[in-house]
Amino acid sequence: MPLDQEALASLRRTSGATPTTHRPRGRLRRRWWWLLAAVLLAGALLAWRLVSAPVAVQTVTVELPAGASEGTVLNATGYVVARRLATVSSKVTGRITEVLFEEGATVAEGQVLARLDASTASAEHVVATRSVEAARRSLREIEVRLADAEKTLGRTRSLVERRLLAESALDGAEADVAALRARLAATRAEVGVAEGRLGVSQQVLDDLAIRAPFSGVVISKDAQPGETVSPVSAGGGFTRTGIATIVDMESREIEVDVNEAYINRVSDGQRVEAVLDAYPDWRIPARVIGIVPTADRQKATVRVRIGFEALDPRILPDMGIKVRFLDEPTAAAARAVLTIPEAALLREGDATAVWVVEDGRAARRSIRAGETQDGRVVVLDGLRAGETVIVAPPPRLREGGAVEFKAE
Repeated sequence: MPLDQEALASLRRTSGATPTTHRPRGRLRRRWWWLLAAVLLAGALLAWRLVSAPVAVQTVTVELPAGASEGTVLNATGYVVARRLATVSSKVTGRITEVLFEEGATVAEGQVLARLDASTASAEHVVATRSVEAARRSLREIEVRLADAEKTLGRTRSLVERRLLAESALDGAEADVAALRARLAATRAEVGVAEGRLGVSQQVLDDLAIRAPFSGVVISKDAQPGETVSPVSAGGGFTRTGIATIVDMESREIEVDVNEAYINRVSDGQRVEAVLDAYPDWRIPARVIGIVPTADRQKATVRVRIGFEALDPRILPDMGIKVRFLDEPTAAAARAVLTIPEAALLREGDATAVWVVEDGRAARRSIRAGETQDGRVVVLDGLRAGETVIVAPPPRLREGGAVEFKAE
């Protein structure tokens, strides 16, 4: 019986198609695994950024209710100042070739701010380098000659001992060795002098790069390329004595002059409430950090230094500011009258808590709350007047997490 060739061909096609149908499925499965891994990695990175990034929050200061005594013992006016401020100049006189900053730029300690013309200093550095090389070669030559002279001295001494040479030959060989040793010492000193000159020339080159003495913000740009800068005043209006003025923004504080008749009302560590002239509705908690131990004879005032509880970008040097020196309330009075907005309160069953800002980070604190009136809750225990409380805390707020203040 003859075989059906078409049936056999169809069977071969069917059996050969089996492996090919499984390859796409395997590739597709691997692609799905790679896609899932990429999604999980992206999700982990996003979660890490959300957790580590500062949380923007709105805050209020724990305050006394309207009509209650706030314990103000003294009012004063002053200015925001930076304790660390420097006008950066150069160590040497020279012409500016590059200025590498602009006003408002943040700079790091040691960062190059400007460069001076280095053509003369570079040429002197090349000469000093070659002088060192020449001195070292002379030293090597004398070392070789001294070694040869010492060998000659040894041979001459042997011949004299065997009476093959006169004593005068030995005296001449010893004199040659002594002279070369003295020459070697002098040449070593010359090498040291040449290396010292090379170090000086290298320092001159380094001084032509003007660097930031500390980290801060540039508030003034005082020179341009092509101008001459000098560490001392050279007279006239063509020589600059400074390149830039840098302020350490972490050193901001308040300075006020208090009439000497009322200085007895101020003490170290005393609580202060400050209000910037630019933001009259923003009350900033602060504390006295020092009383300058001298009085101004002409004005009859004593200078008082006040530190902010937390720094804020809105606080700028030389801003006008008003301060109120507060009397420390008794514990019973503070517990009785302190209030916070109801939106800041967290309730979990019978327990109540709030989020406070401590050194720029969030901290959860349990409190004992009293009655609520007009949207404010009386705090019976757990808070002190002047502390900063977060209103309507975001869900992703966490213990110890960094926070930044929302602009009101």
